Amino acid sequence: MSKLFDKEQFDKDGYAIIPDFLTEEEIQSLRSECWDIVEDMKPDEHCPSVFTTTDPDKHISNDYFISSGDKIRFFFEEGAIDEKGKLLVDKQKSLNKIGHALHTLSPPFRKVTFSEKVKNVVRHLELEDPVVCQSMYIFKQPGIGGEVSPHQDSTFLKTDPMKLYGLWIALEDATLENGCLWFIPGSHKNGLYGERRMIRNADAGPGKPHTIFTGKNTSYNEDDFIPGQVKKGTCVIIHGEVVHKSNNNKSDKSRHIYTFHVYDSKDTVYSKDNWLQPTEALPFPHLYTYQ
Repeated sequence: MSKLFDKEQFDKDGYAIIPDFLTEEEIQSLRSECWDIVEDMKPDEHCPSVFTTTDPDKHISNDYFISSGDKIRFFFEEGAIDEKGKLLVDKQKSLNKIGHALHTLSPPFRKVTFSEKVKNVVRHLELEDPVVCQSMYIFKQPGIGGEVSPHQDSTFLKTDPMKLYGLWIALEDATLENGCLWFIPGSHKNGLYGERRMIRNADAGPGKPHTIFTGKNTSYNEDDFIPGQVKKGTCVIIHGEVVHKSNNNKSDKSRHIYTFHVYDSKDTVYSKDNWLQPTEALPFPHLYTYQ
């Protein structure tokens, strides 16, 4: 197998960049599929499901979010909806993301997710029996694309031991202006900072959120972050514990990406209080053998 990225450097930094991972044809296939999915979407059936990491109660306090693991659901930008839940912009420019089962329910996304090139990357990470637990299409809309605050992915999808990885694929150029990723290299070596986790709320009910945060929120030194500007077609491999973020998109250019998470199920326990759980309709598919 050809060397897709420097595994030693990945182990050191907690992330790796693979240019030209997707072809132009593959990129256009995903973007066209996403366009069609949004065209078929009826906003009144989904508003006002807002996604924001700076005020998580706006999207995690309802069943729409927590039951989205085996569905294709739509989460809007704050600036796209008025106080009555009506769209202020064209629906193609209103969404923050689509999640969380594109990898199985959409043929073009399934084809990329379970491709040989993805399997080769995950083999290079030395995962024995990886499963795909979620997928998202993230828009970073021009002018209103929201900030993603510094975080570790394992805060949301914890395994024991922690063996979570994200594959983040740019479908447009990701720049300083439109909200590229930023990383703190080496920050994955210290576990979960402040023991921070988002878990299912055992006391969920009317007027109570479906998820809660435990542990402490950590402040990070902004000078420690390194930008990850990449060209479209690039795949960024993200260790589940590396601290990363992205800024607001204040430019006139969107930053579409497709991302999904895998973890090695071999000798690994997936936390039963993670917000996302496998369902009877969609057990987490095994990457190497899924048909």
